[in-house]
Parts: sequence; C-alpha cells; structure tokens
Amino acid sequence: MNRLVEIHLISDGKQEQERLITLAASVHPLMDYIHLREKHLSARELLSLTERLIGAGIPAGKLIINDRLDVALASGAGGVQLAWHSLPPAAARAAAPGLRLGRSVHSAEEAAEAGEQGADYCLFGHVFATACKQGQQERGLGLLRAAVRSSRIPLIAIGGIEPGNADRIIRQGAAGIAVMSGICSSADPVAAAKAYRAAVQNYSGTAAVNIAESSGGGGEQA
Repeated sequence: MNRLVEIHLISDGKQEQERLITLAASVHPLMDYIHLREKHLSARELLSLTERLIGAGIPAGKLIINDRLDVALASGAGGVQLAWHSLPPAAARAAAPGLRLGRSVHSAEEAAEAGEQGADYCLFGHVFATACKQGQQERGLGLLRAAVRSSRIPLIAIGGIEPGNADRIIRQGAAGIAVMSGICSSADPVAAAKAYRAAVQNYSGTAAVNIAESSGGGGEQA
C-alpha cells in the first residue's frame, strides 16, 4: 500500500487551556489536523483559544473547529467539523466555499450522504469500544468497511483506536484515524503521538511526508 494515512487529534474538552495549548503545540508536528471539540466554550472563548493556538506556532490550516462555522471563519482555521445538529454540508459550503468541511457519520448511508452534500471527508465511529462512549455499542470493522465502500469522500475512523489496532482500521480502506484520549489522556502525549505515527507509517510508503517540517495543514487525502 502506498498512500498517506492521516492522523487527526481531537481535543477532549477536559484540559485546562494552558495544558491544551502546550499539548497541541508539542504534538502538532506529528499530527495532520487538530480538532477543537470544546463544547463548553462560548464562541468568543473558542475564538480566543484558536488564536492562542495559532500564536503558539500551530499552523492555522491544521486547525479544525467543531460545529462552529463562524469561529472557523473568524479565526482563519483550516476547516470545520459538522455534527448532525450543525449546518448541513451544502449550507456550510455555500457560506464558506474555501473551508475544509468534515461531517461526523455513524453508518454507510450517512457516509454516502455526506459526500453527496459536499463534505470533503467524513469522520466515522465509534469503531471500537471506548471510554468516551460508555454504554454505547461499537460499530466494528464490518460497518467501517461498508461505510468506506459507500463513501465518495475520504473516511477517517474514530473510537478506541490504539497504535496496536490502527492497522486493522487502515486495512478496511480508511484514509486515516482520529485519536482523542489516546493522546490527550496520556502521561506523555509526544511519545503517544510518535507511537500512532509509527503505527500508520508502514501504510504511507513513499507517499509519506516529513510532517515535522510541514508548515501547512497536512497531506492531501488519498
């Protein structure tokens, strides 16, 4: 296999801002995108946090804002992650034609619809059991594979993904993985980020780029 596999870091909404900024700044060379999923913050607070992250050296193009299209536009972030309660991708595309649009999906049908509505990629999960979704049934590799086949756009998998099982995700055709607690809750986030990068590196082949030297928003989707 000779393609670039992306890694998306999702903030968990549990970190003090200073720690989140320090963590994100330390691991961003190993990540393709960093999603700000801070639901407890107001638009003003989220804008301030985004600006501080950019000020800490994280390229704006690497930042994806969860739900808040207005904050993504105001901050110059690279994209927005749309949930089911967010604007539909078609409406977001009309308002922000140059913004990278992600859509959170949970089935093959939703993955297909996301592409039809103009999303650039979809985030599918949760694949494996995870403490972030306690009591909820994981969707598993079979449904992941069906979603990949149904999707016209790159699919990023999330949920219970660890360095030891990342290869099982990639073998289903996913364009990348998304990680939350595996890095955010780690005692050594940089070491954890390196372990995830090493886990997917074998699938990147000669298409791999030196992420540490990249100042842009990550590689193109395969």
